[in-house]
Amino acid sequence: MATWVQYCIVCPLIFLGGFVDAIAGGGGLISLPAYLIAGLPVHMSIGTNKISSAMGTTLTTVKFWKNGYIKPRLCLAAAVFALIGSAGGANLALLVDDRVFKIILLFVLPLTALYVFRIKSLDTAGKQPLPPGKTLAICCALALVIGVYDGFYGPGTGTFLLLLLTGLAHLTLNDAAGTTKVINLSTNIAALVTYLVNGQVLLPLGLTAGLFGIAGNWLGARSFTARGSKIVKPLIGVVLAIFFVRVVYETFF
Repeated sequence: MATWVQYCIVCPLIFLGGFVDAIAGGGGLISLPAYLIAGLPVHMSIGTNKISSAMGTTLTTVKFWKNGYIKPRLCLAAAVFALIGSAGGANLALLVDDRVFKIILLFVLPLTALYVFRIKSLDTAGKQPLPPGKTLAICCALALVIGVYDGFYGPGTGTFLLLLLTGLAHLTLNDAAGTTKVINLSTNIAALVTYLVNGQVLLPLGLTAGLFGIAGNWLGARSFTARGSKIVKPLIGVVLAIFFVRVVYETFF
């Protein structure tokens, strides 16, 4: 059972993560550390974070479906591989000791943030569509690999998928965005079920935080300006710094 202090730490940070995600992406770089800063064990942090992630991704997936960015045959096949990969990644994460996982996160999370924010744009110009069979095979392979990553860890998944689907599968940006949402929703669901079965999810906290994340995303989408994206990196930097200090203290002192 989460304490009221943990609610007071997690919910505003998840709101901030949703706000950042709507402006420039990378909200996962805030949402996962939010639970760790609040003092939750690593596995429970990842599992509970999957609830708020799944809630937000469900809404955006529906929106993309209505806009015609989702190709049913391609996305359904990719979703199956994403489910398999994510379940495998989540089960793998559960085998890692909590202290060891924190040490891994100390290195992986900042590196993920650095990579995500070095990306300037997604260039799809001049890329010819691949044969349907080859496109399907590449998308399914990517869904499997990224599914393992998202089940094991998570932050940056959407950005990595967009890059790979446009760069390797030669999807248009709209199709890549729609496929990304379906794959990401699938990985969130598979990982969430795995963590739930293993008792690593705080449902009330996750559901409440999910509502805050949706509110942050809504506000961010409506308050976006060209200058707005400039505040994203400093915000993420502050949250990661707090996370880093907290984990170092808990792990080594």
